[in-house]
Amino acid sequence: MKVIEVSGLVKSYGDFTAVDGIDLAIESGEIFALLGPNGAGKTTTVEILAGFRDRNSGSVSVLGFDPATKGVAGRNWRNRIGIVLQNTSDAGSFKVLEIVKHFSSFYANPRDVEQVIEAVGLSAKRDALVLDLSGGQRRRLDVALGIIGNPELLFLDEPTTGFDPEARRAFWSLIRDLKASGTTILLTTHYLDEAEALADRVAVITAGKIIEVSTPSLLGGRSTAKATVQWKSQSGIQTEESDNPTAVVTRLSAQFDGEIPELVVSRPSLEDIYLKMIGGQDE
Repeated sequence: MKVIEVSGLVKSYGDFTAVDGIDLAIESGEIFALLGPNGAGKTTTVEILAGFRDRNSGSVSVLGFDPATKGVAGRNWRNRIGIVLQNTSDAGSFKVLEIVKHFSSFYANPRDVEQVIEAVGLSAKRDALVLDLSGGQRRRLDVALGIIGNPELLFLDEPTTGFDPEARRAFWSLIRDLKASGTTILLTTHYLDEAEALADRVAVITAGKIIEVSTPSLLGGRSTAKATVQWKSQSGIQTEESDNPTAVVTRLSAQFDGEIPELVVSRPSLEDIYLKMIGGQDE
C-alpha cells in the first residue's frame, strides 16, 4: 500500500522554482529519507505533503487524500499524521508536561504523555517552562508533539538538529520502535549517518529535482564502486583502488610476508556518494 503518491509536483515562488516536477511513492511502514543541500526543495515538499503549503501543479495523495483539499480530508486525516517541522511555534509560558498533555487532547488515540516525554529524553524537564529549555531540548519537545498523536504517518524535517550524540542515538531507537509499530516515516536530514542507520530507502533531491531513489547501500552505484585498499609502507601511507580488493590484499600479504601494516579496505561511504551526486553544493 502506498501511503504517499506524488506525480509531477511543482512549487514556484515568482521566477524561482523550489520543486520542479518530482515523482515520489512511499510504501506503508517504511522509513523514507529525503536528502539534499539547503534550498534543494526538501522542506517545501514536506510542507506540501503535510498540507501546510499549496502547490502550483502536480498530483498528491497522502493517506488517500489530497492535502490541498483540507475540507475533504478534515480532522480525521489530520488525526492520522504527525509533523515535526523545522520552524515551530514557541509555547514558552507552558510547562513541558502541560504542552504535551494539551496536544494529546487533539487526537483520538494519543500515546501516553509520560512515556512520550521519557522517550524524547525530557523526563528531567517535565515541569520546566518551555522558555527555559535549551535549543536541543526544545527540538526534543517538537518531536514529542509530533508523535503524541500516535500517527500512522510521521513527517520529520531535520528532527535531530541540536541533539547531542547520545540524544540522537536515543532518538534513532525511538524511530525504530515507531517503525516496528507500523508507522510510516518521511525524514529529511543533513546527517548521512542518520539516513544510513534509519532509512529503508533514500531520495536525493537537488535544485528541486529528485535525481535518484534507492536503498542507502545501493545509492549511486555504491555497492559496485571500487574499493580502496590502504596500507603503510616504508615510504608512508599507500592507497590503491580496485574492483578486486581481495587480490590486492593477497598480493600485499605475500609482499609483507603475512601481516600488512595498518591495512584498511573500504568502499565509498553514503556521504561520499551523496556529495558526488549533488556536485559539491553547500549543505
